[in-house]
Amino acid sequence: MEYSKTFYTKELQTLSGTLIIEGPLSGEKMSAYEFHEDLVAFRPPALQHKALIEIADLPEGRIFIARENETIVGYVTYLYPDPLERWSEIKMKDLIELGAIEVIPKYRGASVGKNLIRLSMEDDSVEDFIIITTEYYWHWDLKGTGLNIWDYRKVMEKMMSAGGLVYFATDDPEISSHPANCLMARIGKRVPPESIQKFDQLRFMNRFMY
Repeated sequence: MEYSKTFYTKELQTLSGTLIIEGPLSGEKMSAYEFHEDLVAFRPPALQHKALIEIADLPEGRIFIARENETIVGYVTYLYPDPLERWSEIKMKDLIELGAIEVIPKYRGASVGKNLIRLSMEDDSVEDFIIITTEYYWHWDLKGTGLNIWDYRKVMEKMMSAGGLVYFATDDPEISSHPANCLMARIGKRVPPESIQKFDQLRFMNRFMY
């Protein structure tokens, strides 16, 4: 597969200040920016910053950030699914996962997440890929936002829909373990039928087990 990394950038005016939305970034560029201490959703900030630098330099890795001056305050990642998850069991070169999205509390409610996703979908090369995201309620900041599970789920669906991702059914055990969890995906216009068929097989692997 060809992995396009055409750089895009835009300004976003918010009530808390002006942000720069940009990407995809190289690992070198990622390392030049500070990483905000409130980016703690997945692991301690220093470790997450290091992980993003490594992802940025993968052939398929794409990182888009929101920054306040020289400090990263939000990001979205794209890479191949984790080898331990079912989405990698069929080695699909044209299936990429929106693996993580995070914005610091100061800028939540300012459409930063939507703008990150929209900008990341501007490159025409996304039409060659199936882009998935798996949403698990245990990653959500319910305490920090004061939202209940179902209201947070609506927020996540609305944010992902800004990039053209829609709900897809699946029998994946982790997703099926709670009704608020979900699989969303965007199937590019140039994705061949055989890849869509493989994606359907991944979504419903359990039906072929008995």
